[in-house]
Amino acid sequence: MEVNVLNIKGEDTGRKVTLNESIFGIEPNDHAIYLDVKQFMANQRQGTHKSKERSEISGSTRKLGRQKGGGGARRGDINSPVLVGGARVFGPKPRDYWFKLNKKVKALARRSALSYKAQENAILVVEDFTFEAPKTKDFVTIVNNLKIADKKVLVVLPEANKNVFLSARNIERANVAIASALNTYSVLNAQTLVVTESSLKVIDNILTKKEA
Repeated sequence: MEVNVLNIKGEDTGRKVTLNESIFGIEPNDHAIYLDVKQFMANQRQGTHKSKERSEISGSTRKLGRQKGGGGARRGDINSPVLVGGARVFGPKPRDYWFKLNKKVKALARRSALSYKAQENAILVVEDFTFEAPKTKDFVTIVNNLKIADKKVLVVLPEANKNVFLSARNIERANVAIASALNTYSVLNAQTLVVTESSLKVIDNILTKKEA
């Protein structure tokens, strides 16, 4: 699949790049995407929820009824969960929601997400660019030139660029990512990917590595 290379003024440079078919042209695997997004969102959870259980709440520990012969369920004190107004058991406790996911599945999920974007013609390839100073106005100008101001945008850079990151930080519908740290969730969450030429090479190197 060939894509025209644009400059930051939104003009066609006359050059074309070929998107790697083994990344952008595969049959997307929805289940791999589901698992990778599920893991990403699980890792976003703070997991600091906590409820007091029966050993932690205030309440008398006097035994209310006899152990046997009462005809009902065994209950010790007023904190028993079988009673109305009793204590809670098995409430939420602070925990980590992380779960294991194989590297190959995560790589397949990223390839699938990128393939979906290619199918939707939602990938713009631009020349490598940088800013001399962090200016939101400059970033807005680029977005307007590319005619994607009304869309959620993910700009993919080959390496960290503080000026570009700071310029995009105050724009609600724009995010900046490094090609080596690209994740499935952010690709799917964006309506348009703006990928620099050098970023394409980084993505190719990472996602077409010989899988062990």
